[in-house]
Amino acid sequence: MEKSPDAFRTIREVADDLDLPQHVLRFWETRFTQIKPMKRGGGRRYYRPQDIDLIKGIRHMLYDQGYTIKGVQKLLRENGNQFVMAIGNGNLAAIEAIAQRKQAEAAQPAVRPWPSPRPGAASAGRRRRPTGARTPSPAPPPAAASSHRASGRAGSAAGTRP
Repeated sequence: MEKSPDAFRTIREVADDLDLPQHVLRFWETRFTQIKPMKRGGGRRYYRPQDIDLIKGIRHMLYDQGYTIKGVQKLLRENGNQFVMAIGNGNLAAIEAIAQRKQAEAAQPAVRPWPSPRPGAASAGRRRRPTGARTPSPAPPPAAASSHRASGRAGSAAGTRP
């Protein structure tokens, strides 16, 4: 009996469907924090359909496109899970839409408002020194004359050193 497309899958089923060893899936879970299968009693993994689509995309990028793990991590960071999932499904329209949205976001300058001054803070024209920053301490003054010399006592050995 065939499972429904929305059913959860075990690691064995996913590994067989994607032609990957099970240990590779476990390893990818450590490298890609976006892969989060449900774990039931005894640590048994159940993959959601979204997890499987993401794994398909990661597999395609690593094995078919020649990306490194760091390269795929960067793609996930910059473009999000949906982009890699669309790649795994071969959904060119979704890939194009995500790429256009990213370009539109990059074209808009990022505007960050300046923080408003705190009440009682120094005037707006003055810059405050960061907490923990110190100015260099001045050099110590030259050593003062020995009290023996100043007193002028006889028999003192203060002035006899070479």
